[in-house]
Parts: sequence; structure tokens; C-alpha cells
Amino acid sequence: MTPDFRLYRGLEEAAGAFGPCAISIGVFDGVHCGHRRILRRVVETAAQQGWEAAAMTFDPHPAAIVAPQRAPRPLTTPEERATLMREEGITRALVVPFTVEFSHLSADEFVRRVLLEQLEARAVLVGDNFRFGYRHGGDTRLLAQLGQRHGFITEVIPAVRRRGRMVSSSEIRRLIEAGEVGKAARLLERPHAVEGEVVAGHGVGAKLTVPTLNLRPGEAVLPARGVYITRTRLEWSETAPWRPSVTNVGHQPSFTGRALAVETHLLEGLSGESPRRIRVEFLRRLREEKKFASAEELRAQILRDSARAARFFRQLAARRGAC
Repeated sequence: MTPDFRLYRGLEEAAGAFGPCAISIGVFDGVHCGHRRILRRVVETAAQQGWEAAAMTFDPHPAAIVAPQRAPRPLTTPEERATLMREEGITRALVVPFTVEFSHLSADEFVRRVLLEQLEARAVLVGDNFRFGYRHGGDTRLLAQLGQRHGFITEVIPAVRRRGRMVSSSEIRRLIEAGEVGKAARLLERPHAVEGEVVAGHGVGAKLTVPTLNLRPGEAVLPARGVYITRTRLEWSETAPWRPSVTNVGHQPSFTGRALAVETHLLEGLSGESPRRIRVEFLRRLREEKKFASAEELRAQILRDSARAARFFRQLAARRGAC
């Protein structure tokens, strides 16, 4: 962790207190392995020159303003992105509220007014698909030209490929929505997680099968309907222990449910009051969601799922112990 990390929520808050810095710019949704390569290079450059290591992200996603019909569901919240950036050594994270007015800044205005005047950028490091300014009028070539004109370093970091595929937030969304959470985790360099409030269920499952924690997922990307091996954190904080669990994502077909639900069963049970919030990490897909003829059949299947999950966690612990 970086002890002097600062999170700024807007350019007005950052102006005069941000730089001089080496900075990268982007949505950074998911902060996947490609993003991390750029952030690590930012940290190296900043350390060599004695500057702040900075990153700028946006909320909401720019597509939500300029093309709402194409706006993707988020992999991470701005706060989660900031935490992941901090883990890579970033010392200054800036969340810019993306507005229609901001989207109308030309490429030159963005560089002069934002990067130079407000943030004191000395080096700008971006991915090779970087676009900026009104209607994406600027690219990496223009950024380099503006760097020469205004006296800042420009560095373009090549995209990361894994098994022949370009790593991108959109590819990770596709994998998660297809239920391929293990493949998504390799690109993220961590499991995909969903965090939210615990809400009351219908009460039927607890009476007839096993008790579960029902999570309100909000706008987050959810895995395909099915049952997953997961681990769960209660009252989300960086120090709370992870608990082995099994999670169903679906419509509760055995109980004629309609609304999409995220139901988590803790393998070790829950003592005390139900938590207000939980965070669930998806590790492996067990099976598709299906309808059972009776509560007894459903309970038997949940116990089989729990046994498979317990075996998974034992094997995981054994592998870690052998390292």
C-alpha cells in the first residue's frame, strides 16, 4: 500500500494539490492486467523523477453521456478502482465527473487546461488505443505532438495479450456474462467481485432448504445464471476474513422467483445477526441453475454443491501450503 495516497473527486479539488506528476488516463474499468502494466510504468517513471504517480478515471463511464445505449455495466466502482490503483503504487487518483461539458473539451484544451494547468503533468503514459478530446479527436500520435509542443513526456504502452486475445474490459465482461469466471480472473489478476446490501429474501429457502444471504447487486456485471464456488466477506473491509461459500445467480425457479437474485450460502454458517453488506468473489462455476421438483431435492443438491466447494477450498489450501 502507498502511505501518502490521495483520492480526489473532481478537478477543482485536485487543482494546485496534485502534481507535478506522471499520469495515466482512462476508465480503467476492472483495473485488469493491461491497466496494471500501464500503472506500474507510471509508478516507475514517477519514482525516477521524484514526481507523484497519478491516474485519472471517470464516473460515469463516458459512454453513458455520449452514447447511453452503448454504455456497459461496470466491472468496478470508482472507489474500487482507486483501491486497486493504490495497490500498484499510485499516489494520486482522480475521479473526474464525466459531463456533457467535459466531453466538449477539444484535445488541445484537455491537454492545456486539465493536464498541464490543473494537474501539472510532466509525463503522460497511455495505452495504444487511447483517444481523448471532443468526439475522440485526439489519439496517441496527437498526444505525442502536444507533448513535444508543451514539454511533457509521452509514452505509449502496448496492449497485453493472453493466449492470443487482447485483454480488455469488454472481453472480461463477455467472459463473466458467459459464466467463465476463472478465465476472467486470469485477465483481472484477481476474482471478479460483486458488493452490495443484504436484503430480505422470500424466506422460503431458509425454512425449506438452507439459509442464504441475499445480495442486491446494483449495476454491477453479473455472471451467467448458475451456481458458483465463491468466497464472501461480511461488512466489507480490507481486514475482514474471507469465508468459503456457494452462490446462486438466477431467478429462483424452484420457488417461482422472477427477479434476478444473488444468493450466497456460507459453508461454515453464520452466527449472530445478518450483515448489512457483503462482497462476493466468484472463483469457479459449478453448474447451471435448474428447477427442482421439491425442497428436499433442492436441499440435497445444495449439500452436494457445498461438498464440492469444500473440496475445492481444501485443495486450494493444500496447494498454497506446498508453495
